[in-house]
Amino acid sequence: MTAHKVAQLDSPKPARMVREASPLDDTAGAGALKMGELSGLLGYALKRAQLKVFEDFLRTVSSLQLTPAQFSVLLLMENNPGRNQTEIANTLGILRPNFVAMLDGLESRELCVRVRSAHDRRSHNLMLTDKGRTTLARAKKLITTKHEGRLNELLGPANRDALLQMLSMLAEEF
Repeated sequence: MTAHKVAQLDSPKPARMVREASPLDDTAGAGALKMGELSGLLGYALKRAQLKVFEDFLRTVSSLQLTPAQFSVLLLMENNPGRNQTEIANTLGILRPNFVAMLDGLESRELCVRVRSAHDRRSHNLMLTDKGRTTLARAKKLITTKHEGRLNELLGPANRDALLQMLSMLAEEF
């Protein structure tokens, strides 16, 4: 993510501009768009919720310049040191070309290193660097106290647990 996009996320939402209706404007005075079937589609609702949650995540960790996917990769590296990049990409459902590009970025920021496997020279094992561990620790603290805190406050413990269970069911069984 570019610094420009991060800065846009940090800024408050711009005020909506009011314009005068034109006699040729079919939507003048129509109010909000009618959502029709969209309002009852789970996929649409999940995507809208994901966008809002990702926006908040990005605002929360903007100083660290991490995306949700990068954060997930760093977490898996921390919990599974020395595992190969294919295992981590497959676990997160990230396509190989996208994962290689992401690793290039993380490696250029000195957050991780790829080490050629001693057992399979075609494979690389992933390790966090000291800088990666420090960055991840800061990210976890921000996410836990701020981002997840806001979600927990909004949902409450029972709804949070129920939502996690339902999302896990969708991810595993759908």
